[in-house]
Parts: sequence; structure tokens; C-alpha cells
Amino acid sequence: MHLEIESLTTMSLLSIENVAQLNSDHWGITQTQIVKTEDDQLRNGNYCAFYVAEPFNSGPLAAHATKDFVYYNTLRMWKGEDQTFPFSDSHATTYNVRDGSDWETTLKPRLRERLRNSKNVVLFLSKNTTNSRAIREEVEYGILDQELPFIVVYPEYKTRGELLSGGILKQSVRDLWEKLPVFRDRMSLVPTLHVPLHKQTVSWALRNTDFMLESKTSPSIQAYPEG
Repeated sequence: MHLEIESLTTMSLLSIENVAQLNSDHWGITQTQIVKTEDDQLRNGNYCAFYVAEPFNSGPLAAHATKDFVYYNTLRMWKGEDQTFPFSDSHATTYNVRDGSDWETTLKPRLRERLRNSKNVVLFLSKNTTNSRAIREEVEYGILDQELPFIVVYPEYKTRGELLSGGILKQSVRDLWEKLPVFRDRMSLVPTLHVPLHKQTVSWALRNTDFMLESKTSPSIQAYPEG
């Protein structure tokens, strides 16, 4: 199914598990339709959370061997190839939230600052994900302190249909939540949108104002319908 971005306001998200009554049933808007306040302009980043072993070296050899970092780099590559791709990387200058610096005095404050400058969290959840100290902090601070919406990307799934069975997320997808108990147990507090690693679908998700801090919908678990 091919849809132009401009037509997405007429479509509906598939609500997998309603935690509260939804405020909106649209699933995407054009960039020109987004009205931002001065505060919104300051919080325009997409904070990408994913597992890497610590300390992490973002050099080419180490990064290439770290699967979840490669998935994050896919979004950066899409942005580099297509400036209309709506990705604003909160780690834009350098990643450096998993290097050898002290955790309490440098790394944790650094990632918290970036989360405070972000409008949502893009969480990469794969079979490689490990329940590390850093990703636990990103998820817990992002949800409990910042109340950020989460866009959950499943890199091993390439189409919307692969995520779903009978209109709900497959058990194999839900099983990945067990890798991050803090996310499994806290996700009901914020709106979450679950998507495959597919450029057009990720683009729809990033444009969707229901999953931006200042205009977020009520807590719910949602996915795009098959097509």
C-alpha cells in the first residue's frame, strides 16, 4: 500500500491495547500542519535509545559490530539521503552516552539533558537488546520524569504486517518487552507506537503529533494496520 503523507490524516491507527480513551484517531500529518510554541522548538529532538556494550567506541569497526547501533545509524542514513525524512537526532553531534566517562558525574547527566531536549523516545528493541544500566535509565527517566511518548522500532520486522496477527501485536513481538522489564512495566504510563524498521512507516510515526510531548495522546499501545 502506497500513501502520500498528505493523505494520512484520513487514516486511523490500530489501537492494540487502550490504557485510556484516545484523544485523536489520526495517524500522521504534514510538517506544515505542525504548530509549535517557543517551548516546543526547544524540544524538537528524537532521542534514540538502544543497547550497546559499555564502554562503547563509536568508531567504524566497533559500531558495525553492534547491531542496535547499526539500526540507529539506519535512521541517520535515511536523513542523510533524504532531508525531508523527519528525524531530528538528539545525539546529533556525537553519541557519547556510553563511553568510558564516569556514569554518575558525566554519562547519566548527559543522557538526561538530551532527553529533556527531546519530544519523544525512539526505542530500538531487538533480540540483541540487553537490560543494561544505561538503557534502563533512558527508559525510566524518559517515562517517569519526562513522560515522553515512545516510538518502538523492531528492526527484525520489515513490514507492518509482520508485527501483527489478527490485528494485535504478535507474541514474538511482545516477548521482546521481557528484555527490558522497566519498559514492560512502565509503558502503560505513556503513549507507545510500535513499528517495523521500514522507512515510510518510521516517517509516519515521527510525523505523528500524537507521539510528540506537547501534543501527545493518552497512554495506549498502538500500531499501524497491515497494508
